[in-house]
Amino acid sequence: MKADLETIKAEYAANFLKDYHNDPQSLASQTILIDRSDWGLLELKGQDRLRFLHNQTSNAIDRLKPGQGCETIFLNSTGRTLDFVTVYAGDDSLLILVSPQRRQFLLELIDRYIFPFDKVEISDLTDNFAIVTLIGAESGQYLQKIAIPEQILTGVQHSHYLLSQPALRVAVGTGLDLPGYTLIVAAAEAGPLWENLIKNGVTPADEQVWEYLRIHQGRPAVDRELTEDYNPLEAGLWRAIVFDKGCYIGQETIARLNTYKGVKQRLWGIKLSQRRINK
Repeated sequence: MKADLETIKAEYAANFLKDYHNDPQSLASQTILIDRSDWGLLELKGQDRLRFLHNQTSNAIDRLKPGQGCETIFLNSTGRTLDFVTVYAGDDSLLILVSPQRRQFLLELIDRYIFPFDKVEISDLTDNFAIVTLIGAESGQYLQKIAIPEQILTGVQHSHYLLSQPALRVAVGTGLDLPGYTLIVAAAEAGPLWENLIKNGVTPADEQVWEYLRIHQGRPAVDRELTEDYNPLEAGLWRAIVFDKGCYIGQETIARLNTYKGVKQRLWGIKLSQRRINK
């Protein structure tokens, strides 16, 4: 279970930010492993699943083939951001990786929009699986060391490509603009997987490292940069929006902002010359 993962994480604990002095170059030279099991994992099943999620979010979900994925946005009726999620298409289901604070909210929201004649079922898989992200240019080499076949890790064209192994799903991408893989593993196997990767040379990291990297990369987070006070265009999430896909919740506002150049503010990062500003 996930408790086993927590025990093994404690045994191999590393304060990455302290050890490597918050140095982006040091981070770039390592292959690091981050536990993201606090993120939610929802599953949509049923023959209408693609159409349904297509009509609920900003990206062209109905174009996904098994083994593909994309980022997409849940919006409210006025085009404000509810969550920025990743969708993985399988043969008979869609997996949705959602922000930690949005698991129950989105589960209830999706369920509310499923009408009696929709052939769609929603379930929460969060407690059954662990999410771990391997970040680094050599991530693929480390996965090969733990017997994940090379053909799973090569020749992949899509930014998120889902492949199945026993009790394990391997998706290209880290949720950041950094090379690596996201692993969706059965909760009972998460601890041994973590330990195996660490023993093969991967550096363990914690949530602080994820926070550091996402800020450095400019990825907005729910309840921080992403709130119902802002729309996704202001947050720079253009890549998760398809403007010609047709109607979805919040689409009219987003289309109007794009057509009439209505984006009046943008999310920016600021790089300071010092680590601390003295008062």
